[in-house]
Amino acid sequence: MNRYIKYTLAMLVLLAGFYQTGRAQNFGAKATLDKKSILIGEQTQLNLSIRFHAKDSIGFPKLADSIGKIQVVKFKADTAFDPGDKSIKTVTRHYTITVFDSGTYVIPSYVFKSPVGDLPTDTLNLDVKTVAVDTTKAFYDIKQPLIIKYTFWDWLRDNWKLIAGILAGLIVGGGSIFYLLKKPKKEVVVEEVKPDIPLHIQALQKLEEIKSKQLWQHDQVKQYYIELSDVVREYLEKRYTIQALEQTSEEIFASLRHMDIASEDRNLLRQLLVLSDMVKFAKEKPAAHENEKSMENAVTFIKDTQPHARPTDVNVKGDEAK
Repeated sequence: MNRYIKYTLAMLVLLAGFYQTGRAQNFGAKATLDKKSILIGEQTQLNLSIRFHAKDSIGFPKLADSIGKIQVVKFKADTAFDPGDKSIKTVTRHYTITVFDSGTYVIPSYVFKSPVGDLPTDTLNLDVKTVAVDTTKAFYDIKQPLIIKYTFWDWLRDNWKLIAGILAGLIVGGGSIFYLLKKPKKEVVVEEVKPDIPLHIQALQKLEEIKSKQLWQHDQVKQYYIELSDVVREYLEKRYTIQALEQTSEEIFASLRHMDIASEDRNLLRQLLVLSDMVKFAKEKPAAHENEKSMENAVTFIKDTQPHARPTDVNVKGDEAK
């Protein structure tokens, strides 16, 4: 009886090992470069991909905006299913990178978290070369500008449409002024001018509206991050005069690099925009506390970076009070 039990347990352990090995064989993580050698300032793509069972949860490695001297410009994600087995899929993230100094750079191994264990990628080498200068060729002096005679008639021939437009405008403008002067005057009704709502107040009101919808609480996480990031992007565009609604997150960070923003607020903004990209493009599913934290970060960032009254305005009011 004991021999039978031992034999059965041994067979179960062996079958479990075969099953786990079969699962592991379907997994694989790799890193590749579109070009392993580039010129200074040229861009190439770093591709991180993993093949795994679609029902499994995979932890993707998170890249910062730089890998040493290698700058990460932007990234996008692609998902593909195995043609022979739809239960297996491959997720690839394409990172556009560049370097502004020559040399050989090592891209480290990145580790994917999976049910069968950690899956590391190979390290990669990226060679960055300077532009070769041909020193055998002679240098030449800058040639003097070529003088071309240009007469009044030449100018008139090139600009007759402009002159005709100016004359027509003067005639129409003069006629309009004459008509307005002769036209009986009507009583002017002064409309009450409503004060403009400050930019940061508008943004905070929109955030409050999003909060009241309870989107993520009703499994509309993607819509929640779309609306949340749109409000922040619109605020950035009007506050700092950048094309935030059309730029990628990395382009926004680059546009704000020289703006007067505290490092703590930059970190809040980065957390919000990067997580929004992950939800919208990589199907990330944040935890409830991350959703709440994103809203808190948006509110804090807008309050901390709101436009303040100039000191001269305060002095004028103080003088009037005296």
